[in-house]
Order: sequence, then C-alpha cells, then structure tokens
Amino acid sequence: MAGDGATARLVAALARGGRPPEGHVVQNFHPLPHINITAPERGLDVDQTNRSVIVDERVVVKWLTPPLPLPQPAPEVYAHLAAVGFTETAQPYAALVACPADGPETLVALMTAYLPEARDGWEWCVDEAEAGRTAFAADLGRLAADLHAAMATPSAAVPSPVRHAVPGPLWDDRARAALDEALELTDGPDGAWLAARADVLRDGVAALGRAGGTPLIRIHGDLHVGQTLRWRDGYAVIDFDGNPTVTGADPYQPAARDLAQLRTSLDHVAQVTVKHRRAGLPRMLTWAREARALLLSAYRDRLTAHDMSWLLAEELLDPFEIEQECRELIYAARHLPRWRYAPMGVLRARIPAEEDQ
Repeated sequence: MAGDGATARLVAALARGGRPPEGHVVQNFHPLPHINITAPERGLDVDQTNRSVIVDERVVVKWLTPPLPLPQPAPEVYAHLAAVGFTETAQPYAALVACPADGPETLVALMTAYLPEARDGWEWCVDEAEAGRTAFAADLGRLAADLHAAMATPSAAVPSPVRHAVPGPLWDDRARAALDEALELTDGPDGAWLAARADVLRDGVAALGRAGGTPLIRIHGDLHVGQTLRWRDGYAVIDFDGNPTVTGADPYQPAARDLAQLRTSLDHVAQVTVKHRRAGLPRMLTWAREARALLLSAYRDRLTAHDMSWLLAEELLDPFEIEQECRELIYAARHLPRWRYAPMGVLRARIPAEEDQ
C-alpha cells in the first residue's frame, strides 16, 4: 500500500535496469526516471477502481485491482503512441505483467509520468462552465484530433492501424440493445418518459446500420472530460483501458464514437453545473451548445491539418451520442444511481419540443 515504500523500491530498481519481481516481466515504453530507493510515495487522492501510488512526485504506478488477464488495450496503445511520438498524455514508462507457470498472464501495473498540478475535467471543466467560458473546447477538439491522427499512423507496434467497416447492422444492433437495456433499467417517471420516446430514440440510432466503409482506428474507447487532465503544462488525455461498461467491444471503431462521447460529456458538465453549482439551466444549455460546436470545429480543422479529414464520419455523431446517453443510464442503474439525472437531463433537452407534447 502507499507509504510502505514497496512501490518506490520497485520503480527505483527498474529505473536502474534491475530485474522485475520473480514471475514477472516488464514491457518498456520510455525509460523510467532515476529516483532514490527511499523516495517518498503517496496515494492518489481520487475515487477510482484501481489503486494508484505517486512515487517521488515523478511516477504514477497504477496497480490493477485485481490484475487483468492479457490481452488488455493499454499496453498496446502505449507502445503505439510512444512509437509514433504522441506526447499529449502522461508519458507511459512501463507495464508490469505477471507470468505464472500455471495460469494466464495478467497485467499487474502501469507506470506513467506524474503530471504536476493536474485536475481532471469533472473539476476544471465544471469551473469553466460556471464561469461561462468555452475557449477550452477548441483545445479539447485539437487534442482529440491529435490522438486520432496518432492512432491512424502506422508503427512497429501497430503496422496497419486503419481498417474499414463492412456494411451491416452491428453498430445499429449494439445501440438498440443499449436502448432496450436502458429502458429496462430506468424506472419511475424517468422510465415512463424514456419509454414514451423509445421510437424517437430508435430512429435516432438507425444511421449506424448504414455505416459501411467508415474508417476504423484503435480509439480511446472511453473519451470524456474526466479523461482529459489540465495540468501545469497544458492538457493530457489519459486512461487507455477501454470502456469499463462495455464488454466485448471491438477496439477498432469509427473516430466518431470517441468524439461523440467527448461532446456528450460537455452536456453532462452542464447538468453537473446546474445541480451542484446552482447555475441556470437555460444558460448551461447554451454554454454546452457553444462548447460542443467549438470542439467539433477545432477537431475538423486539426484533422485537416493532419491531412486526415477522411477519419471523421460526421453523420455518425448524433446516433453515437444517443447510444452514449443510453449507456450512461445503464451505468447509473448498475453502479451509480445518483448519476441518472445527467443523461436524463441531456435527453430531455435533446428530444425536439414537439415530442414532449
């Protein structure tokens, strides 16, 4: 646990080129910084599933609790991003993998750079919303475009990073299944409201069944403002572990899915600001609309600068956003009931007024 020195001793040993613990191997992405074996360590003061330890204010070691069977997305993504020179993240240093003689290999820990003065988007973005500022959204749009351009660039880790979708109902089916599950799990007045608009929502995701030929890349998979840190030197996107609420999803998806989730998270920030900062709903809806538009415009421009405009199938944004709100409702029902107000608030604002009559 944090404070007993074990994590610091491990990092110091690996930085010196020492061997990992018996029965383990290390996958290196960038050289670990040299630290003293007695360097101070502390826990990361956030609510998260895994346990993170900060060593010497330089390295964050995320211990997976429990360790996860390989393959896992993060090591491959870190290797790829390191190979193509993507720097807008907490620099990845290494992955620690357990290799037991009588069982599957598991991912035990990930080691990345510590970013001084970092705050996640559920903190800094709510401050921006309360103040009515939207300029940050252009930064997020550029960050997302840089990430997707990097994901679409060949490397030794991922020689063929771009695929193409074949025509078929896969995404349409997945979105409809998410809607059906959200309908089943959402009770009370919210459930009644949702059920009355189920056909409108089904029509909204129908475009996903016509997405053949869309470029596919290795996406982040859980891209929202909470995964975008604002730190002393700018912004960084973190946590490439995939979406914890979606099992069995193909890691290769349209870039529009990431972008849709990032844009909907701005809508969620608006709802959080109304609930917890007592901001006026009309003002926050206007703020979210302006921030979403600025993010999309900056994303488009940055992809053009990368000569990769072809990555974005913009017609998929709206249906992916509807699916994402359904997944937020599922997450609320299964893990965090108090969160339901946010996706419900977004859907109530999104459904055309005539549908409410």
